[in-house]
Amino acid sequence: MEISDMLRPLGIGQLTPMQEATLEAFRREGDLLLLSPTGSGKTLAFLLPLIQGLNAEVHGVQAVVLVPSRELALQIATVFKQMGTPFRAMGCYGGRPAMEEHRAMKALSPSVVIGTPGRMNDHLRKGNFDAGSVRTLVIDEFDKCLELGFQEEMAEVLGRLPALDKRVLLSATDAEDIPRFVGMGRRVTKLDFLSGVLSDGRLDVKQVLSPQKDKLETLYRLLCVLGASSTLVFVNYRESVDRVVGFLKSKKVACEAFHGGMEQMERERALYKFRNGSCPVLVSTDLASRGLDITGVGCVVHYHLPVTREAFVHRNGRTARWEARGTSFLILHPEERLPEYITGNIAVFEWPDVIPAPVKPCWVTLYLGKGKKDKLNKVDIVGFLYKKGGLGKDDIGQVDVREHYAFVAVRREKVRQLLVLVRGEKIKGMKTLIEEAK
Repeated sequence: MEISDMLRPLGIGQLTPMQEATLEAFRREGDLLLLSPTGSGKTLAFLLPLIQGLNAEVHGVQAVVLVPSRELALQIATVFKQMGTPFRAMGCYGGRPAMEEHRAMKALSPSVVIGTPGRMNDHLRKGNFDAGSVRTLVIDEFDKCLELGFQEEMAEVLGRLPALDKRVLLSATDAEDIPRFVGMGRRVTKLDFLSGVLSDGRLDVKQVLSPQKDKLETLYRLLCVLGASSTLVFVNYRESVDRVVGFLKSKKVACEAFHGGMEQMERERALYKFRNGSCPVLVSTDLASRGLDITGVGCVVHYHLPVTREAFVHRNGRTARWEARGTSFLILHPEERLPEYITGNIAVFEWPDVIPAPVKPCWVTLYLGKGKKDKLNKVDIVGFLYKKGGLGKDDIGQVDVREHYAFVAVRREKVRQLLVLVRGEKIKGMKTLIEEAK
């Protein structure tokens, strides 16, 4: 399949120099190590040559992609599907029954399986797909996947893939060393596009001085100043996420929590509201620092200082993506100093004379209790909201249809009347719950 045919459905006209170099290196014999900033298009860089190398005559899984989080697995699988190839891919991750995935795997017969190490091992142990047909292994965010906490699971996965002839490792930060069990051969091509990642001019870094050790009030005031700008707030602990969100909501700031202790649907709902503009602030652990493809993030706020330079790089990579600009704020209480890895003259943020009130988002997210399994699609939902809800074209934002439910962004001023008009109405002959997503 031609590269242009895969790019066309994505609305991409040409590849970046990094993607061109990866395409060429992937095609050569031997393994590949790619280092490139977050937001630079690494997913597309490895998917294009991976798909071109698939054999239509081989029945079974030909490539495995390992990732550190559910969200990244889902994102890669979505991009793969959008490319419109004759091959199929599926994501495998925790938060849903493994048996359900196995049934889907048998029905779909994917050529590529994308998953987290734990869930991948579950399928391999049970023989849910033939590991002997897997020739290519991709480890995305390899520095995270190969951390000590993951190494036992990673070693087991690789031990169950006996026929590998190519390994591809990708990340936005380098690792000090790659464990021997990964099996990188002697012929390894290393592509390093990280030079200048902290000083390329698109990211503005500022210090925000908090007069108290407890930074909550300072964070609140900063978010009021940032207004409707899409902002990611990073903290170091799950408990801190819940504490910060509770405080901000008490101050009428539209925000959502995101961390590994939440149920999968809760995480998906939070991300969806952040993406569609109905929630301008997402408070997260470093879980959100990798693999999330969220366009238009204007600001990153480090409520807690990043523990390492790598964490700082990945957090900041959520903004200033591609050619966009962004701002990174480090909130410091009186006893804190900038980490040693942050060099140069970092300006102190200057507060305006008047702190505005928190903004109300223009959009509200609606939840519909039917999805793809009910034969419901975007066209059905939009048509229903036009006809029964009295909405116009400009009143509907992003529509996302999942297996058993759907989310729709609707203009805030239209929501109350809409919910009255659609009460008791059927969509495609089905009664369903329609309410504001909590």
